Amino acid sequence: MSTQSDLTTRDWLAIERTKLANERTFLAYFRTFLVILGTGITILKLELLEDLETFGIILIAIAPLILTIGIIRLYAVKRVIKKHYKIKS
Repeated sequence: MSTQSDLTTRDWLAIERTKLANERTFLAYFRTFLVILGTGITILKLELLEDLETFGIILIAIAPLILTIGIIRLYAVKRVIKKHYKIKS
């Protein structure tokens, strides 16, 4: 593989784009976590949606799992990028 000194500007830009894409993917997981958690809480709080109480509980239970998957994926891809390109940051 390439070392830091062998990377061209194009290579560094590609690495940066990959890092930013990884962060955007994590933010998508985070937004999904917030929406599902908020929906679950809303379902539990609104008397109008009392029939969906079980669904609200399920949503609240699933939300942390989605966030956990996003965090794990963020760090796994960061490790792959560092290992593949042999970079320090």
